[in-house]
Amino acid sequence: MSITLPTNIPSGERRTVRVDFTPARPSTVPAVLLGAARIIQANGLWQGDYVPDAFDREISAAEVPHAHRPMSIVAALRCAATGNPHLHPVLVDEAICFLAVRLEVDGEGPEYGDIFALEQHVDDWTDVPGRTADEAVALLEMVATAPECAA
Repeated sequence: MSITLPTNIPSGERRTVRVDFTPARPSTVPAVLLGAARIIQANGLWQGDYVPDAFDREISAAEVPHAHRPMSIVAALRCAATGNPHLHPVLVDEAICFLAVRLEVDGEGPEYGDIFALEQHVDDWTDVPGRTADEAVALLEMVATAPECAA
């Protein structure tokens, strides 16, 4: 992202200077959850892999970057924290854990407590036929604003 600002230079003239900066990334679990909700709201929910055509066989990443495609909840959490739906920061693992223990799929919670099982549990919830982006956004907002999340 860039901003153009007018700046005074020593000769007394004014010249426009381009300033590039990276927007701040979330630093808490609730912020990551709310960021993921905004991403899904803007891009849509994807069922299946993290993003459509993850290996760029049909859609070039130059045409549509992965961060601008519909994505699963797990990918949206990663994208909210890093800008890339494929990176694995620790903060996202914490958000996945926090979310997974609050979800039930077919009346059951996560089968195991490791990050891969918790991530699969969140993906299983996302992949339920008929699941909509609005439901995913509502879930992420509800979990992010839950009283125990602020503790």
